[in-house]
Parts: sequence; structure tokens; C-alpha cells
Amino acid sequence: MDDAAWAALTLSLTVAGGIWTWYAFRSRGLASGVRAAGFTLLPLAAYLTKTLQMFTGIAGEIGDWASNLVLNPTVWMGIVLAGLSVVLIGVGGRLAAREVGPAAAEPEALPSRGPGRKGKPALAEDDDMAEIEALLRKRGIS
Repeated sequence: MDDAAWAALTLSLTVAGGIWTWYAFRSRGLASGVRAAGFTLLPLAAYLTKTLQMFTGIAGEIGDWASNLVLNPTVWMGIVLAGLSVVLIGVGGRLAAREVGPAAAEPEALPSRGPGRKGKPALAEDDDMAEIEALLRKRGIS
């Protein structure tokens, strides 16, 4: 569209807004009329700042994208593959959390202390932990 067409669109929107503003002042009062006047000036401001063309361009691009999304089977295949990939990532995370797989089949052997051997507790070096351990031992919890 050329500049004259944008100016005509702006003029028609502003005139329609002016009629709406007059009606709002007459029927609903000052507050509603002032609000309507603010909305009436928006198309003129959008024309003068060239954002009217930007908004219509964005709306056109969104319309093209939406029609391509709905009517293109290749796009639907991409959506299905994206959903499948999300499901597979989730299942992989759950399997890793449960430790399902070849690594979980062979657990590492823990070193045994042997019969009758008492090892030194790992946390006995800390005085506070030694006190807690002594209290637990006193109550029969080891």
C-alpha cells in the first residue's frame, strides 16, 4: 500500500473514532468520552510514527504462519516429532533416575570390614559428630 492508502485508512479510523467519542460523551459521560478520545487518537499516532504499517505487517506474517501451520502436512510431522522428542527426553530422565540400564545391572562391590572388625567411624574426627555418635550408641542406635 502506498502512503495515500495509509492516510485514507487513518482518516477513516479517526473519523469513526470521533463519532464514537461524540456518542460516548453524550450517552455515558465525561470519563467515557475522554477515554474514547484517547482511543480515537491512536490510529493517527500510529500513522505518524509509521507503526500502523508495522502492525499490519506483523498481522499478515502471523496469518501466513497460521495458514501454513494448519494446511502443511510437513509442519504437522515436525510437531509430532517435537512431541516425540519431548517424551523420549522425559523417559530417558526417568530411566536415569531409576538407574535402569547396563550400569545398574552390575553394582559396585562395597569393601567389607570383615567378621568382628570394627572400623573407625568416618565422622568421629569431628567433636560434635563424636558426641552425637556417642548419644546414639548409648540409646542402642548404631
